[in-house]
Amino acid sequence: MAAKRITIDGKKCFLYENSDTNIFLIQAVGEHELDALDREVEGIKKLTNGVPFAFAAIMIEDWNSQLSPWKAPAVFGREGFGSGAAETLIFAREVLLPTLEQTYGQGRRMEYYLGGYSLSGLFSLWASYQTDIFFGIAAVSPSVWFPGWDAYMTSHSPQAQKIYLSLGEKEENTKNRVTSQVGDHIRRQDELLRRDEYVKACFLEWNPGNHFTDPEIRMAKGFAWLLTVAV
Repeated sequence: MAAKRITIDGKKCFLYENSDTNIFLIQAVGEHELDALDREVEGIKKLTNGVPFAFAAIMIEDWNSQLSPWKAPAVFGREGFGSGAAETLIFAREVLLPTLEQTYGQGRRMEYYLGGYSLSGLFSLWASYQTDIFFGIAAVSPSVWFPGWDAYMTSHSPQAQKIYLSLGEKEENTKNRVTSQVGDHIRRQDELLRRDEYVKACFLEWNPGNHFTDPEIRMAKGFAWLLTVAV
């Protein structure tokens, strides 16, 4: 399975095509993740024992802006966060998915799963609170430390039936006052999802290492769980 590079409505996307399936995995990625996409897709194939799927990656040009649900002050260095997540979700829901359905649907009912790493993982979680178009969510090492997220997840309900969470065991061991909250927040996220009546399956996995350890392997594990767990 090799990536096909295309541009849809001015946005770069990378497609791993498969005409034998109605399942599409969607992931917002940065340039720093492109070299690992092939390994991630191959990892999903191995972990699912050949469950057929197609994969679409949306290229994110401005990571801190296009994936952030609302504006927030800088946590690393001087660059703050924008509020471009809504625009990114509109592209995925109203442009990308209809294009995929028209091209690959062949009259079949399509099944979409959304996942991402770090801030893209937070974006995926946030998207599950905005729409029910995604059957499952893989939020891998998500930035649930994001200012305001704890209050948001406490007062809102997701619309995805399957949600996978993961975090590195060392991620909360940091001197950064904001990001050190990630462990407490993901435990709280898991607790809330397990109590939510709409969510049929939820899993929190702890991985060895810090935030930068084997991201493509962690992503493969997340998507593989979504594809193999029954609800």
